[in-house]
Amino acid sequence: MAARKRKRAAREAGESLPSPPGYSAIPIKFSEKQQASHYLYVREHRVREGTKSAWPQQRTLFVLNVPPYCTEECLSRLLSPCGSIQSVELQEKPDLAESPKEPTSKFFHPKPVPGFQVAHVVFRKPGAVSAALALRGPLLVSTESHPVKTGVQKWISEYADSVLDPEALRVEVDTFMEAYDKKIAEEEAKAKEEEGVPDEEGWVKVTRRGRRSVLPRTEAASLRVLEREKRKRARKELLNFYAWQHRESKMEHLAQLRRKFEEDKQRIELMRAQRKFRPY
Repeated sequence: MAARKRKRAAREAGESLPSPPGYSAIPIKFSEKQQASHYLYVREHRVREGTKSAWPQQRTLFVLNVPPYCTEECLSRLLSPCGSIQSVELQEKPDLAESPKEPTSKFFHPKPVPGFQVAHVVFRKPGAVSAALALRGPLLVSTESHPVKTGVQKWISEYADSVLDPEALRVEVDTFMEAYDKKIAEEEAKAKEEEGVPDEEGWVKVTRRGRRSVLPRTEAASLRVLEREKRKRARKELLNFYAWQHRESKMEHLAQLRRKFEEDKQRIELMRAQRKFRPY
């Protein structure tokens, strides 16, 4: 309770809140109407000696406590006065390796990370990192020139973006499939060239190539196979539904064999008595 009172008093007095060790606090507000400030905690991105990192040293700003409404475009706009920005990458948690970039598409968007995130902001010049660390703010996320949609407006915008143009979608899918087919053809050609060629240690990679490629199973054939398996499983489950039924069926079968054996013995004895028994 005392800590909350100190934070409230600091906000009312316009003082900066204490930041984690090694970090600088940058206050931001969603809009001018908002009274309380949210704080971004920033520091220069550094790694231990000998540790590899995809982010360039002395030009990367590491940002903590990025709110969900602050997108990469918003973060780039807030920090652009410090210097020219090369890239902004939002992540769910800190990672030394840069996440693989997927081909950008206006139809298929990656699932957004819920909650707060971290960011790596790469500037083009090292001096921009020092300028970002010296920011005092508060900085505005949503302005008249760059409004950030929320609530009903955001839902309407997302729905409008979800309505796709069939022709443009077809063109993008065809382009993707052409690139994919080209990649597969290159991999097959490379594998064919390397087939039978020994590596540096003298080992030869053996691959199995069929005379004809396997035909893809159609949906109808798949349904027929599934239905056949389902009927087979149902018959098996019906036959062995109860363990005692299975045991009773075995005992009944043995009893039938015993009865047949006794009947055969009596028939042989009768044939012997009538002297009609011819074993050979």
